[in-house]
Parts: sequence; C-alpha cells; structure tokens
Amino acid sequence: MSDVRVDGSRFRERFESFNEIGATESGGVNRPALSDENREARDTLVEWFEDAGLSVTVDEMGNIFGRREGANPDLAPVLFGSHVDSQYNGGRFDGIVGVLGALEVVETLNDADETTERPLEVVAWSNEEGVRFQPDMLGSGVFCDVFDREYAYSREDKDGNRFGEELERIGYRGEAPCEPRDLHCYFEVHVEQGPFLEQEELPVAAVEGVFGFSWMNVSFEGQANHAGPTPMDMRHDALVGASDVIQAVRRITATGGVDLVGTVGSLDVWPNAINVIPETVELTVDFRSYDDAAVDAAVEQIEAEIAHVAEREGLDYEFEQIMRVDADPFDADCIETVVDAIEERGHDYTRLVSGAGHDANYLNTICPTSMIFVPSVDGISHRESEFTEWEDVLVGTDVLLGAVRRKADEV
Repeated sequence: MSDVRVDGSRFRERFESFNEIGATESGGVNRPALSDENREARDTLVEWFEDAGLSVTVDEMGNIFGRREGANPDLAPVLFGSHVDSQYNGGRFDGIVGVLGALEVVETLNDADETTERPLEVVAWSNEEGVRFQPDMLGSGVFCDVFDREYAYSREDKDGNRFGEELERIGYRGEAPCEPRDLHCYFEVHVEQGPFLEQEELPVAAVEGVFGFSWMNVSFEGQANHAGPTPMDMRHDALVGASDVIQAVRRITATGGVDLVGTVGSLDVWPNAINVIPETVELTVDFRSYDDAAVDAAVEQIEAEIAHVAEREGLDYEFEQIMRVDADPFDADCIETVVDAIEERGHDYTRLVSGAGHDANYLNTICPTSMIFVPSVDGISHRESEFTEWEDVLVGTDVLLGAVRRKADEV
C-alpha cells in the first residue's frame, strides 16, 4: 500500500474547535447525551460529514452515519467511529478521538483521491456513556438488537425526561431503522482510560477484548430517628448497611480474581441530616473482569453480604442486577489487521484487554470487530484532567487508516 498519512494539523484544529462545545472552566467538556450541548456537537458533526462528501443518515436512536461510497457499493461497508456524548464534566478525548479520527481517515483518502473497494461508514453512537440515561451504549445496543427500541425510548434521566422525547426535542430522532445490517467489520480508536500503555512507554495497543461486567442497584430501608436519644441497640441505620457493602466490595475484589475490580460509584442517603439516623440509602455496585466466572461469583457474594447485613441491622433491602455483559473477545482477523497496520507504521505496541465497556462490545455481536488504544496520561479518564499526547492520537489514527484500508479492499 502507498504511504498515506493523516493530516495532524487539520485533525487537531477540528479537535480543538469541537471541544469548545460544552467546554468547562477546568478544561473538560460537558455534553451528556441529548443535552443542548450534545445537539450542538451533533449539528457540527453532520456539517463536517457533509463537507467531507459523506452522505449522512440518522437512525431512530439518533446514531449518525456518514457514508463514503466504494468502487463496489453493493459490498458490505467497513464501519468505524465512536461517540460524542460525554460524562458530566468529563474529558476532551473520550469518544471524540474515535469519531474525529474516523473523519480524518476519510479526509485523508479524499486528499489521496483513493477509492476503496468497499464503502466506508463513519458513525457517532448515541448515549455511549450512560450517565444521563441508563444503561450505557443504548444507541449501539438497539442497533445490535441487544435492547428493544421502545425500552430505550422509555429510559428516564433524574428529572424524569424520557430518552425518546429528548431525542425528538433535539431533532435527532431519525427515520432510518435502527437494526442490525450487513457490515464487513467495525473498528474503534479510543483512549485507553487506564495506565498500562503509559507505564510501558508504548504509543498504541491492539485490543483483544473487553471485560465482562455487572451493574447492580442496592437499597436499604431502615428507620429514621433522632441521633441523640436513640440507643445504639435500637437503631436501624441504613447507612451502616451500605458501609458494610462498600467494604465488602473491596474485600471481594482483593480475593476474587487477578483482574477483578469493583466500585461503589453512587450513594444517595435520606434524609441526609446531621442529627437524623439515615432511613434510606441507595447505592450502585460495579464488578468487572475478563473472567465471567469471577464476576458471577462476586455478584453472588455481594448479594449474600447484603442479605446478611440487612438481617443484622433490621433493614429491608432490594437488590437488582440492572446490567450483565459477558467478557467479549474480539475477532482474531480484525485484531491481526490492527497489528499489521501498527507494524507497517513501525510502532512499538502491545495487546490489551479493555477494562471499560465500549460500543465495540455490541458491534462484536453482529460483525468482526476490534479496537485501537492510545495512552491516557496517568491513566486518568472520565475527569476534566483527562489527557492524551497529540502524537499518540495521531499514531492511533494512522493505525486506524491502515486497518480500514486493508479491510475495505477485501472482496
């Protein structure tokens, strides 16, 4: 293949311009799914897609596709991209590197006047982060027949706004069906969101799969009472129950498997007053591992711990596993295609398994899939201080270019 490289200056100018949308004072971005800032980001992306000569389609879930025709338009396309929604006060690289990097691949092929055999499609998936509407990865989940469309439309944010209604409000409830279709393969460039690449001083990784995970909602209901006169042996303190669960998560992950991780990321206490015994506590638990048996065992152990502490403290409780995704090995041929593209560029690299979920998880259920990781400085992500060196962004995008060209010329 001829030595075609992405235009780093053009890419960076677009990246900086795009991240003015929803910019925060501390250097991050705030454009959660279907917010006004997310609508502005979508509008900008559609404009840039059209400027690059892509035909734009928006489906029923608000997923945005930009298509570049190939020499044989009847062949299944190579799909690649990521997402433009962010965490609340999140980072500038998460997701958008993959979408704008995919657009830069198209622009590079345009500059080279190169036509691939297969069509190319760049995609921006809806609601990957899942911070406003749970569960995460709703857009790709409906596209891959993991979720029903009406289920997705019914998801509510904390203010009671429904996903379907907000999609309509921002003007991105498209008419194209959101359903599986024939795809040759899918690639996604993403920041690692962990420390390994930086620790090993490597610029890029071929991703071999993604951790399985379980998300759980837990609630304890005790009895509110005055913090002074109520004897300790007469208390039904919901927060004591929650605190035991938090400690149990740490204990379980210390013994449950080499790569098992666990997090209590959300905690709501009522009445949340300094002189009142907590009556109700709601919390979430997140377990992840590349070993599905380790995740299932952890879920079983934490449920037993919840029942035990509820009985001991005289609490009522509810336990719900709201999401369970199995560990997901990617397609061997797509992984090797990424490796070939890295080696062709002469970069040092490794192979990694992702601890974070991505839209690629679901795409992997309907077509051959792999990912490309670039380093996260200090392993930081989902924070405003998230950062990746621009040279590494370009390495990952050049690798994407190489992988896409290889797969797009397969007939």
